[in-house]
Amino acid sequence: MPPFVYRITKYDPADRDEHGSYIGAEDSLSDHGPVEAAYLQAIAAFAEDTGIDRLAIREPGISGLAHFGVEPTVAGHGLAGHFPPDLSGFHDGAEVSLSLGLELVRVMLRGNGARCGLEVEGRFVVEVGWDQYVYVRSDKPCERAVSHVRALGLFPERLDASPYDAGFDEPGVQRPADEDFWARLRWSIAMRHAAILEEGYLHNASRWHRLTEDTLDAVRARLTPRAQLTVWPDLSTDVDAVLASLPDEGPVEFVWEDENGVVSSTMADESEYRDLAARVAGARAAMALSLVLDERHPLFTAVLPDSDGVLRARWRTEPTPSDRNWAFLKTLRRGRICTGTVTEIAGFGVTFVDIGGFIAMINIPELSWRPFDHPSDVVAVGQEISAEILDVDLVRERVPLSLKALQEDPMPQFIEQVGHITKVPAPRVPIHRGQGRPRAFGTRGGLAPPPLACRPRVRMRRSRS
Repeated sequence: MPPFVYRITKYDPADRDEHGSYIGAEDSLSDHGPVEAAYLQAIAAFAEDTGIDRLAIREPGISGLAHFGVEPTVAGHGLAGHFPPDLSGFHDGAEVSLSLGLELVRVMLRGNGARCGLEVEGRFVVEVGWDQYVYVRSDKPCERAVSHVRALGLFPERLDASPYDAGFDEPGVQRPADEDFWARLRWSIAMRHAAILEEGYLHNASRWHRLTEDTLDAVRARLTPRAQLTVWPDLSTDVDAVLASLPDEGPVEFVWEDENGVVSSTMADESEYRDLAARVAGARAAMALSLVLDERHPLFTAVLPDSDGVLRARWRTEPTPSDRNWAFLKTLRRGRICTGTVTEIAGFGVTFVDIGGFIAMINIPELSWRPFDHPSDVVAVGQEISAEILDVDLVRERVPLSLKALQEDPMPQFIEQVGHITKVPAPRVPIHRGQGRPRAFGTRGGLAPPPLACRPRVRMRRSRS
């Protein structure tokens, strides 16, 4: 992060109590006039000192179910006239001119509903906090800009850090929507495990896509850059049953596919169920999702990397069991030795092994070189073993192991004996009772006659008449 941090406010520092809270007469609303214009001029001055004329939008979002701004939201979240109605171009990483960046600051000062950060990576950052606090970070001290801000009637303060420096991400690696992800998704669609893709293109804004093997590539091509992707099972075709299963109280997210194949979603609570039923009349399929995080169960998630394959989006998806499996599998390598505990010996012979929270498997041929009747002759449930990793399948999330790979192969010993003459006992030939010759074919207890094909042919001489 740029080292020089400034807070720009319209609040006089002398009007703060011992806790730092403002107790003066300034209104926390935007005046939509001279003070607001002064904020924009101040940011422009810092940008000029840093040598910035273009900015990248970071972590954009719009107001969702609740709005915490002092001023009411407006239509289009304040972005009308700056971006198309579908908000294309307003996404993480989108580059905008300094003038458009200042208009986005104006939207945030007014609390119209849209929010984002603005930056040039490593050089310059602008963030608008609540109650008309603006934070600017630069890789230069910007002394001229500080003087200009004071002349504008605002108060610049040098800080050690911005409150937006704090990282609240959970530990772990964010899963990127790379080729492994798309192969996993394609396989899940083929297996009928997955069918719905939620495209989170902004905070609090999503588009929904119903996927087939034929439409997957087309959907992928039109996704918003750096979008959050969430994969869900298919919708239920029994829409009436989905409506009947809605909870007695509390909001839910209702997702449905209309008669034209368009998938949409809306938030609704018990007071809106009647209107919701009328709105989705004629829908082909639907599902209801809880808004409680622990009760939402997507299959897996990812975030789109940039075209060069680098994941630069900072937002995180909530990891699913599949995402945690992916993170673990990325640490494994073919040929590596791992340790684990035998958890199950299946009836069909496969041995399952816990290798650190992930269940790997050993097929029967990989248990031992020596012959055995059942896997339990080689391993036991609860036994700790070491085995070699044969493969790491990120698509099917499978890790086959080999126990015998760590055992000595007996075949070289036999190969060394090739060409050696070894004495072995001759097989015992049955002897006819009471006589020193073999029993005749066909006698009781004797040898069976050879098949017809093996019998000697006898040439018959034709007699002359």
